[in-house]
Amino acid sequence: MSSGHRQRDVEQQRPLLDGKEVEESSRSEVKQLWFIQDCCGMVCAFITWFLVFFADFVVTFVMLLPSRSFWYAVVNGVVFNCLAVLALASHLRTMLTDPGAVPKGNATKKYMESLQLKPGEVIYKCPKCCSIKPERAHHCSICKRCIRKMDHHCPWVNNCVGEKNQRFFVLFTMYIAVISSHALALCGYHFITCIRVQWRECSDFSPPVTMMLMIFLCMEALLFLTFTAVMFSTQLHSICNDETEIERLKNEKPTWERQTRWAGLRSVFGGQPSLMWISPFAGLKLPIFLPKRTWRGGAAFSV
Repeated sequence: MSSGHRQRDVEQQRPLLDGKEVEESSRSEVKQLWFIQDCCGMVCAFITWFLVFFADFVVTFVMLLPSRSFWYAVVNGVVFNCLAVLALASHLRTMLTDPGAVPKGNATKKYMESLQLKPGEVIYKCPKCCSIKPERAHHCSICKRCIRKMDHHCPWVNNCVGEKNQRFFVLFTMYIAVISSHALALCGYHFITCIRVQWRECSDFSPPVTMMLMIFLCMEALLFLTFTAVMFSTQLHSICNDETEIERLKNEKPTWERQTRWAGLRSVFGGQPSLMWISPFAGLKLPIFLPKRTWRGGAAFSV
């Protein structure tokens, strides 16, 4: 690298390199399934799925199936289970989507020479993952990567929330908040119904077991509703203000041109407002497995 170019091994300063050059080098990386092998995160993700299945069990088998009203059970069962599927799908997309990781180890002399920097232009290198940091990227000690527009690392989804998966995290918190509210409403109605019939024919389980399951479900729903509602509102506030949670906590002065509220929402959810904004399946592409080619004597053979 020429003497006119400077490189700084700092993490919290503003880089003058945007994400385009880094994104070009990421094409050469082998595409693999993104999954963080963190024990705490995997346990938290398992607990999340277990609690959703527990809520679905109590709602379906304790409160809806024993109901005397057929349509009440069918409508609420379909709605609750569809929302649960959307919540778990959003959780999977958040956990298994690359949040915007910067290519690791791209801060090489050859690569920096290929950038053709102007004399006096400054780029920033992360000393932890040896990568050139684009603007608004931060290093995650758990993912061990620099993440573009990193908001925070959430153990409940076992991943960072960043540029590429923030939309799915917002949908996850929204759907969990909705099914928690639905579960609380069903618990209240079922409790009143059981009192009216003096706990006769209101459940296939004994009254003590029914009461215990409903109490646990209410506690879970209240906890999840409070947590996800706060996270949902916080995420929307960050998107509308074009400021991540890390940038807000570090009180970083914006060195970028902030987007308007609608522009921020469109950049995260994609395109104009539509039903695709609330679908965790939008943009889902199944992996395509191509035959491996080997070269023998100047000719290509498929294996």
